[in-house]
Amino acid sequence: MSKYPGLGLVSLYVIHTIIFWLYPFLWGVVIAFKRWNIISPDKEFIGLSNFIGVLYDPLFWISFKNSLYFMAVYVPLSIVSALGVALLLSRIKFLQSFFAVGYLMSYISAGVAYSIVFSLLFSGDGLINTWLSKINITIPWFSDPDIAMASIAMIVVWKYLGYYSLIFLAGLQAIPESLYESASIDGASERVKFFKITVPLLNPSFTIVLVFAVMLSFNIFTEPYMITGGGPLDSTQTFVMQIYHQTFTALHAGYGSSFAIIVAAISFLFVYAIRKTVERDMA
Repeated sequence: MSKYPGLGLVSLYVIHTIIFWLYPFLWGVVIAFKRWNIISPDKEFIGLSNFIGVLYDPLFWISFKNSLYFMAVYVPLSIVSALGVALLLSRIKFLQSFFAVGYLMSYISAGVAYSIVFSLLFSGDGLINTWLSKINITIPWFSDPDIAMASIAMIVVWKYLGYYSLIFLAGLQAIPESLYESASIDGASERVKFFKITVPLLNPSFTIVLVFAVMLSFNIFTEPYMITGGGPLDSTQTFVMQIYHQTFTALHAGYGSSFAIIVAAISFLFVYAIRKTVERDMA
């Protein structure tokens, strides 16, 4: 222990990871090649049948389309709103930490709790539509298949706004002030300084937020499950909802595991493509 103090410090985390992540992952890979109903100890090896079944499952492709729709709404809104909040926080000279923590409160709120609150606020006769009705507007936030997933995406933007803002704020604080001073001396406008200095030097922050947002898009569960249950007309069905249904409702554990592995592979490919496209070497 004295010779390798680092190993002692990380040992508990490594043990936790092996027990609660690595072992379940390997077990999931094993049962993905079997037919198992969870209840019975008997497992039948069926090779790649589960994986083939997932790829021919219409709900898999519906969930994939819904995830892309969610991502198309969620990612731009998250980046723009979080960067905007970070820029505002960076201009605050006093009590900056207080306001930053205030924005972070949404991130630590329970998913079930705030999903119920927002489902009531945006219901047909909820507070939002009551206000909108005064100008003769009523929006079917969660009952219209065309906008239900977008409505959920906006709610999730609220939850992660503070978290992503802190990532951008850290990036802003790491930019040397001397760069802005030099640009001002050269007569650069605020717009030029933003696009020529701030945005390029925030590349690591953009990459982190993009990766987190894309991973979330393929793993969203609580909000659509609690608010719409996958409806209307399967417009808010997600990958994780299908994995949950196949594994714990239909008791097709092998099928659910193969579903999860395919989703994980898709998520990895998207993240890899984003890093290759967006990430830049800042050295």
